[in-house]
Amino acid sequence: MSTSHNPFSIAQRQLDEAAQVLKLEPAVHEFLRWPMREFHVRIPVRMDDGSVRVFEGFRVQYNNARGPTKGGIRFHPEETFDTVRALAAWMTWKTAVMDLPLGGGKGGVVCNPKEMSLGELERLSRGYIRALGHYIGPNVDVPAPDVYTNPQVMAWMLDEYEKMVGESAPGVITGKPLSLGGSAGRGDATARGGVYTIREAAKVLGLELKGATCAIQGYGNAGQFAHKLGAELLGLKVVAVSDSKGGVYSPEGLDYEAVMAHKRETGSVVGFPGAQSITNEELLELDVVVLIPAALENQIGEWNADKIKAKIVAELANGPTTPEGDEILHERGVYVIPDFLCNAGGVTVSYFEQVQNAYNYYWPEEMVHERLDQKMTTAFHAVHEAAQKHKVHNRLGAYVVAVSRVAEAMKLRGWV
Repeated sequence: MSTSHNPFSIAQRQLDEAAQVLKLEPAVHEFLRWPMREFHVRIPVRMDDGSVRVFEGFRVQYNNARGPTKGGIRFHPEETFDTVRALAAWMTWKTAVMDLPLGGGKGGVVCNPKEMSLGELERLSRGYIRALGHYIGPNVDVPAPDVYTNPQVMAWMLDEYEKMVGESAPGVITGKPLSLGGSAGRGDATARGGVYTIREAAKVLGLELKGATCAIQGYGNAGQFAHKLGAELLGLKVVAVSDSKGGVYSPEGLDYEAVMAHKRETGSVVGFPGAQSITNEELLELDVVVLIPAALENQIGEWNADKIKAKIVAELANGPTTPEGDEILHERGVYVIPDFLCNAGGVTVSYFEQVQNAYNYYWPEEMVHERLDQKMTTAFHAVHEAAQKHKVHNRLGAYVVAVSRVAEAMKLRGWV
């Protein structure tokens, strides 16, 4: 991985820009450039054939000045420590930009869950908690689902943690099944929060979204719900979607239920009847009003940013745009809703889940949606106003808001 596209190098460069705008003291800046705590573990797992495989696992607790660290656990064959570091940094800024009393963390295991049985996944999930359980907790560090982990994985992890501490501790993990203390509204929270920010962006830009075209790169949880909610709540006409195998395009629009039925049946959106095939790269360059990158890092950069035709780029993925891409999009007047604002709906409802666990009383789904809307709208306008005030692009505006909040907490604590 080249330094220019190393996710953690990018996260550090983005922070450096914000530090310059904020005129951060050197010690504050230096402390924020690195995780405060990192764990690198080995997890032995007995496989179904009787052999034992040793998996590599990570946990990064980036900064806890504003509260317990918070962040997902990824099971991915190409997981790297620097990706986890970057995601932990972005979680720190994400919780701060949303004004949640939390810090940022992230975890990962190098594995391919698609090639593992349920039993193997359970043993790996429990092994991860045995390796790290003494360093997490409801008031210390709270994991959640991320790439290729889900509520079932969280349930195994919760159970293993409770065995270790000998008491009920539902707040140690979020994204749990409802019957184990999960929150209503968590399933579509990431996409729903993003849709709320698209609505607010359209207001400040004076755009009509009803019938406006939209393309979605990535059709996992966030991308699927963005399709559904974009159409239901905003009236967007989704004309293209893609997954890791390729994409489909139809200028007449793609029906959510029909695309989902096809994906369930075939395992991919590719080959959806009546639509033409396009690549993930071609999807990004379509002439649409709203582009939603909901896949992986480094999708928009100096190699293609000048070809992006969308008026709004809503980043549901983490780190889909490089710093060079940011500059080009900003110069061209493309309105970017940066990742750690746009996709913060997930961590916000995870925070709501923590609150409900803490006082053992659970909210109806409508209340979750209402409070999420309020949080996302307030955060969006704080970022928009900061970007306008400092005459910078929106990602830098979001950094200015988030970094100033974390720096203030560190100073008040007397750390720096």
